[in-house]
Amino acid sequence: MKSPITKLAAAAVFVGGLVLLISLLVRTTPPAYGLDQTIAANQSLRFIHIKDFAAEHEDEPKEFWIACDDSGGIENVRYFLPAWAQPGDGARSVVWKQGVAQIWSHNKNAILIYRNDTIAEQISALARASDPRYAVERLREGEQQGKLTLEVEQPPDKRQPIVVTATYLTDGTPNGRRDILYVDQATMLAIATQFERLGFDGQYATQGRQEYYDYNVPIAAAMFTLEDEAPAEVMRVDQVTRDVGLAQGTLSDTEAAAETVRQFFEALKVQDYDKAGSLWGGIPAENIQQWFGRMKVVRVVSVGEPQPFPNPAVGGFAVACKVELQDETGKTYSRNYPRLAVRPVDMQKQPDRWNIHGGMYTDDSQ
Repeated sequence: MKSPITKLAAAAVFVGGLVLLISLLVRTTPPAYGLDQTIAANQSLRFIHIKDFAAEHEDEPKEFWIACDDSGGIENVRYFLPAWAQPGDGARSVVWKQGVAQIWSHNKNAILIYRNDTIAEQISALARASDPRYAVERLREGEQQGKLTLEVEQPPDKRQPIVVTATYLTDGTPNGRRDILYVDQATMLAIATQFERLGFDGQYATQGRQEYYDYNVPIAAAMFTLEDEAPAEVMRVDQVTRDVGLAQGTLSDTEAAAETVRQFFEALKVQDYDKAGSLWGGIPAENIQQWFGRMKVVRVVSVGEPQPFPNPAVGGFAVACKVELQDETGKTYSRNYPRLAVRPVDMQKQPDRWNIHGGMYTDDSQ
């Protein structure tokens, strides 16, 4: 062993064994998981179906179907919101395709068809909140910004999902909220996200979860239209192919709101239900006639100065109006409508048309 040749031979054997050991380790030890792997896998995503469960509504989830264009941008969206997610409004199906939204309010038996920047922003934001691509990117950004910490469990059994626990921080300490991401080891795509909150008992409780299905399984074109799906008797309010509301022209916003109310009652006076429907959000003439056909308008007595609508989220104005009506015996009487709701068609940020969207109730003292 003291001979240089012997020493070199021994060294060669040692190095060879070390190389073999490293080679075996490389082949048998899976690479550590990182969110970048799922982000990379998401680049090929074109179609996905998502179910969003709330802890207290396990049997009736929200559902989303998202179709992306070739660059990965959101192109078409469909979602279903059950009644529990829409207090007071009931269940709703929504389709957004090529910038046009179709909103089917099931209990109101009506479909609203319209296009504007606001609905595009709302639907895009809703889709992004559910899309696993953005969920994973938010986790990575949150960790980089120090807003959360990540813990990764990667089971040796490839059939078991990788578990990524994101604990959110406030001032560097846990704030009682965490998300748990489950990732398929074969595809590196997210399977589900579970949302938890820390209870008073010191235990985390599940608030809800999202499950992701049908990665890149093409979604049938029929899913992105409600026209053939909704019953024939459903009222269709089309604000895309029909001119809806009063053209503002040179009128100020308040002048346009007041004139919308005045022209609505003038249209009822001459039984022009098509025009009245246009001024009331595009409601079909036959429906306006059903609602107001028995109202005999003699004249518009006065239209008040429009006031900002009390609920800023609704927007627009509240307009008071006094109308002279005729009853079945021919006797005339006055009726006050103290707060007709008027706002830009489609809630446009830069309005050019105005319509009534509610508030057709009377002053009970009259």
